[in-house]
Amino acid sequence: MAKKEFILQGFTARTHADAVRELFDVADIERVVLSVAFVSESGVRQIENELRAHAARVIVFAGIRNDITSHQGLARLHAIAGSKVYTVDTGSRNVIFHPKLYLVRGRVRARLVVGSANLTLGGLNNNIEAGMMLDFDLSDAADKAIVDRIVSGLAALPRDYPAHVVRIGAVAELDAMLESGRLADEMALPPPRPKASAAGAGAGDTVPPIKLKIPPIHRVIARAGALPKRSAAPKPAAPSGAPPGVVVASAAYEPVWQSKPLSRRSLTIPTGANSNPTGSTTLGKGLLHDIDPVTYFRNAIFGHLAWHNYNNRAGHVAERADAQFDLILKGLLV
Repeated sequence: MAKKEFILQGFTARTHADAVRELFDVADIERVVLSVAFVSESGVRQIENELRAHAARVIVFAGIRNDITSHQGLARLHAIAGSKVYTVDTGSRNVIFHPKLYLVRGRVRARLVVGSANLTLGGLNNNIEAGMMLDFDLSDAADKAIVDRIVSGLAALPRDYPAHVVRIGAVAELDAMLESGRLADEMALPPPRPKASAAGAGAGDTVPPIKLKIPPIHRVIARAGALPKRSAAPKPAAPSGAPPGVVVASAAYEPVWQSKPLSRRSLTIPTGANSNPTGSTTLGKGLLHDIDPVTYFRNAIFGHLAWHNYNNRAGHVAERADAQFDLILKGLLV
């Protein structure tokens, strides 16, 4: 009979990433099967080493047309497993391919993780997720029958639903799915929504961010320009009375930091007659409780920039990098 372990990610220190990596400890691996609703590049990175070590035996079924599975995530999977990556498109945003399971089958044993965890950073580490890890003895007829049913059931999908379960032969096919809106672009996420915060007078939402047993892993911002060019869209017209060169901001951004209430110094406003504006501001934790500001901005947010060493005014070696920013004021891109 299969051995069982319950995983309650977030409320315990055990993550689904830990469990999925442990699946690969079985001997003589013959097949690796993944079936997930959502895929992101940062999720693939969590188990990439294990997948690459057994790439020839990996097969993936990933849901699309759900506004979450991304071009970046599937492209990274395709670079590992090649044409053994299948997309599952139900043809409707109201019906989502939603089974989440990770199976590694060896010659005499098989291990399975099944539950709520998708192949995303949230699913494998950051979210509160529940799942079961099962260890099967394939010499046991009942255990073998379950594993066989999982493998054969998923393997039959391309044959039974050829218009909906499609093998990805080349990244160009993912490009077309991105263009048609069936895949998401991780560099163009929905605009930020108000976040819960206990800080600040008159805050409408006083629920502080939950502190879980595992530290969150922050997604590394990818270098821009990795995706194919999208079809050109007409630039939005400036509203009546807007200054020349100002257009309505149409790009979507991902929030990566939120400040505490700004001080006069943060706004470079002198506090006295003999004070001078600094022309700069510092980036601390702000309202984020789970980051190390010393490394977070350098490695996660601005790690893709071209950094170089220089001697600062104090004669110490420091790093600097140049970046271009968009300034948006009240919905207007200046």
